[in-house]
Amino acid sequence: MDGTLLNSKSQITETTAKALTEALSRGVKVVIATGKTRPAVIRALKMVGLAGRDGIVSESSPGVFLQGLLVYGRQGREVFRSNLDPHVCRQASLYSLENKVPLIAFSKDRCLTLFDHPLVQSLHTVYHEPKAEIMDSVDHLIAEADIQKLIFLDTADGVATVLRPYWSEATGDHAKVVQAQEDMLEIVPPGTSKGNGVRMLIDHLGITAKEVMAIGDGENDIEMLELASLGIALSNGTEKTKAVANVIGASNDEDGVADAIYRYAF
Repeated sequence: MDGTLLNSKSQITETTAKALTEALSRGVKVVIATGKTRPAVIRALKMVGLAGRDGIVSESSPGVFLQGLLVYGRQGREVFRSNLDPHVCRQASLYSLENKVPLIAFSKDRCLTLFDHPLVQSLHTVYHEPKAEIMDSVDHLIAEADIQKLIFLDTADGVATVLRPYWSEATGDHAKVVQAQEDMLEIVPPGTSKGNGVRMLIDHLGITAKEVMAIGDGENDIEMLELASLGIALSNGTEKTKAVANVIGASNDEDGVADAIYRYAF
């Protein structure tokens, strides 16, 4: 979604929406694999008429969400879920409060946080995520629900120079860090990847990797592009992502997804 299907304004263009609609009309199965929640994807695609029973995503469609930590199969039923170690959640929550760095905890269709902040608001207003619920304590946040992943929100410099080095070491073997956006650091269970989520979904659907084309841009897309028979990295993607791709496509601001669909999907 972000950086791939969505342009730099977090919008799906008319050109891309038209290409997706044509793909559906020709019998191509289009499945979202994203770090986002399912409600965020539905909200974004509803704006261009691609959410709902006849669209790409709905409550009853297959999909890979939260970096592969939630996988929905036929009829939108959950076929896989992985939760983050509660000890890591507590560590990160205390760090957030002590250092005044906004933190979002993702629990299926919900976003939880410890204090309000403009960056927390932007996750809803810009990135389409559910509005974050403010918990009154760390204990409350940890006890409220199973948490699949955490996101720290900061400047790109703050993530690169402070958050990523610190949390890459602090998580140890209990979690790993990944980035889809330069101003966000995600903490997820070890072994997490969209690629693993896609593999579980295609096994569930009886599809082989030879039948899969994948499009991405971020380092969280690497395993997915390696899995697919045709992995396309958009030109705005990270160098690591482009290095594993079969093809480098146009950027997300140049309708890279639409271009890839017309070139390779039909």
